Amino acid sequence: MIVGKNTIVTEFNLAHLSQNARTVRAEDVCREVREQLGDFSVDLVYRDRILTQRTRRYELHAAARASNVEILHTLLGVELKIGRRRLLCPDLATARYLSVFARVGCEAIAIPYDITQVSHVADLLESGLSRMLLLIAHLTEGRSSKLRQAVARRLFEEIRGNIASLGSGARIPEFNQNTRQRR
Repeated sequence: MIVGKNTIVTEFNLAHLSQNARTVRAEDVCREVREQLGDFSVDLVYRDRILTQRTRRYELHAAARASNVEILHTLLGVELKIGRRRLLCPDLATARYLSVFARVGCEAIAIPYDITQVSHVADLLESGLSRMLLLIAHLTEGRSSKLRQAVARRLFEEIRGNIASLGSGARIPEFNQNTRQRR
């Protein structure tokens, strides 16, 4: 049993997804996952919490297909390993932030320019992604693994498309500084 925003998801709630409870379609499960996530979806957090502040662009070049994403602690600092590539990150919060978008498969994203905000936003993104994966596992429990993979693939494609349409911001943030000049 998973507790959603205002409701509890049980096997009884799944009966309304389709006329026949045994034939659940991937679109229906995707819709149910999106409803249960609410504002905690990765693309909505990106839109509401990240793009509303000053950001800079980061070219992640993550593969759209599933690849292994790891955070490594090395002597040189923190690295994010995406498949066979390694990206050097300034701190753990940035690596956690980038790992969420690498798992989704985004090409270019916006990073908050204020480094004090990165950790908080990374927490929201990680919890939203893990919550989505738990909901997928719960709603497809007792079903085929093909259905589970189809639901995950559709949701990742939808999130990736929404993030791409929202944009990744300017490569270098604008610095609006009003200076007084003496005459």
